[in-house]
Amino acid sequence: HVQLVESGGGSVQAGGSLRLSCAVSGSLWSSYCMAWFRQGPGKEREGIASIVTGRGETTYVDSVKGRFTISLDNGKNTLYLQMNSLKAEDTAMYFCAASATWDRCLPGWRLIDYAYWGQGTQVTVS
Repeated sequence: HVQLVESGGGSVQAGGSLRLSCAVSGSLWSSYCMAWFRQGPGKEREGIASIVTGRGETTYVDSVKGRFTISLDNGKNTLYLQMNSLKAEDTAMYFCAASATWDRCLPGWRLIDYAYWGQGTQVTVS
């Protein structure tokens, strides 16, 4: 069983930076998929970045590529999302998620592929 708790959200001006954290308790396999999703006002939840925990392989959607970085500190059991050059359209509730799929992240960012979710942390860019 895995529990996820996000932190680090807040309000920031356009062009600024934030780092989100996701504390992970429990474990699945030696290598599985973790991801960051976000849900903006009136929008569907969308996946934006993923990492395969055992191999460090990362994937990003085009809208955040080059601005956001997903990383994992295994010693601290914490997933991070470094967000730079923030834009107003990045305003959303951000969620971390974990998939029970061993050693890969399934394509398509389907919510159903992620069994574990945090409660979310709000990011507002003005």
